[in-house]
Amino acid sequence: MWYPATVTTPAANEPVSLVEAKRQVRIDFEDDDEYLTDLISVARSHAEKYCNVYLAPQTVAAKADDWCDFRHLPVGPAQSVTSIAYVDSTGNPQTLAGTVYELRNDAIVLKYGQNWPAIHPGSLITLTVAVGTADVQPAIKHAILVRVADLYESRESQDDSKWTTFDSLLSNHRYY
Repeated sequence: MWYPATVTTPAANEPVSLVEAKRQVRIDFEDDDEYLTDLISVARSHAEKYCNVYLAPQTVAAKADDWCDFRHLPVGPAQSVTSIAYVDSTGNPQTLAGTVYELRNDAIVLKYGQNWPAIHPGSLITLTVAVGTADVQPAIKHAILVRVADLYESRESQDDSKWTTFDSLLSNHRYY
């Protein structure tokens, strides 16, 4: 079983630029640049949670109970594995050598002739992985821009219970 992932290195770049956001909300002044930059991050985070993917490149850590969990990673899209740490059967912390495994799409599998090492009973395996994509699909980008505009224009709480343009744009991009 996987436990919720935590971001260890946050996104440095957003999939939507400040220029694109300003065009979406139809402003050409700098007074709200910082606020819009924050809204871009909020909207991206919302889209990531909605779709269960990481859009902006960042590093996350997730913990698993057993090696069999690695057949389906809880985070994606995975770009590269930073490390896999575990506690061996004698109770010593270890880092799994990259020669033992390989990343294949949304799974980590053993290389030919390799075996998963024994872990200490009750310990967790920590996967640290670089996730995100440099090329966000247009519908997802547009959903982020729509959300930015909604948040910019309505700075108060409002009823989100109905199906929205945001939902429509993202519904086909969910990762299970």
